[in-house]
Amino acid sequence: MAMDNQYVMHTYGRLPIVLVRGEGCFVYDADGKKYLDLVAGIAVNGLGHCPPKVVEAICKQAGTLMHTSNLYHTVPQPQLAKMLVEISGMSKAFFCNSGAEANEAAMKLARKATKINGKPEQTEIITAEKSFHGRTLAAITATGQPKYQKSFAPLPPDYRYVPYNDVEALKSMVSEKTCAIMMEPVQGESGVHPANIEFLQTARKLCDKFGAALIFDEVQTGLGRTGKMFGFQNFDVIPDIMTLAKTLGGGFPIGACLAKDKYADVFEPGDHAATFGGNPLACAAAIATVTEIIDGGWVENTQKVGEYFREQLATLPGVTEVRGLGLMIAAEFNDPVARDIASKALDKGLLINAIGDNILRFVPPLILTRENVDQAISILMECI
Repeated sequence: MAMDNQYVMHTYGRLPIVLVRGEGCFVYDADGKKYLDLVAGIAVNGLGHCPPKVVEAICKQAGTLMHTSNLYHTVPQPQLAKMLVEISGMSKAFFCNSGAEANEAAMKLARKATKINGKPEQTEIITAEKSFHGRTLAAITATGQPKYQKSFAPLPPDYRYVPYNDVEALKSMVSEKTCAIMMEPVQGESGVHPANIEFLQTARKLCDKFGAALIFDEVQTGLGRTGKMFGFQNFDVIPDIMTLAKTLGGGFPIGACLAKDKYADVFEPGDHAATFGGNPLACAAAIATVTEIIDGGWVENTQKVGEYFREQLATLPGVTEVRGLGLMIAAEFNDPVARDIASKALDKGLLINAIGDNILRFVPPLILTRENVDQAISILMECI
């Protein structure tokens, strides 16, 4: 921790533990203390820590071929693309290294599509207030939270924001200048707020009307997190472009931008790239991860255990609302106790995430069991 303080830029408020090992839903610190992890690398470790099949795939690929650049064909990349296309209904994939990069690709894709259609003035991208789309300059501009933007002005132009789930506000903002509407099916970072069906279906109709792209940021909601393989499947709305990351690599960094129909062929060589994007090692990890999520029945587990978890959270003293889908959950308290509860839980061997003073967020591994939930609820009750 002293070395970190001296040599690493202070971009995170780290908790005072050093994690050295993980297995399943648990991690261990340098002193050997065991923690039930309900943060899962912020919704990254969907299969838990060090899932055997993913570890095996990484080790095998690492001893075969790790990186070549995208100047050459490799075997795992098109295999992963085919898999994602088949389970999502999209048409083609672009690979990168993170959710922010995937969202950058999606926005560039939408912007270029309007140029191809002979509408260079169609440049506005509409996102939601309290959204979160990443930390790059364009991604924080798309993020509808001024606290992430204030230190980095001037921001890229032509971004507009509507209150999440406000149908009339969305209708009034979309125009001939709109090239894309980008939304999270469930807002995660601001406290786990699911969209309502009317809001997303209205977005779909408006995009069709004005020739704009509907982009769903599924970086956090994708690949089983909401109890469906993709978040949009909860709302009967199909996007034109979808972004993935987090759970996709099972703990290994990888992002993807998937596009449907005409948007799948907008990019040409030279338009966009990522040196490490879709490298054999990342793709091998992702193939193993997605295969295990499907074959292991973990989407169904997420739905069932998530429902049980929400029911149990609602019984805790001081909880005024429990929100979420699947294992993407928030518990809101009537008093500003969230940070204190998270701190006490850490001492008792439970990792949870406080959002502000009143909200606890839970994005545990998809392999969470009812017994794990009971253990977490017991600890939370002690903390409260």
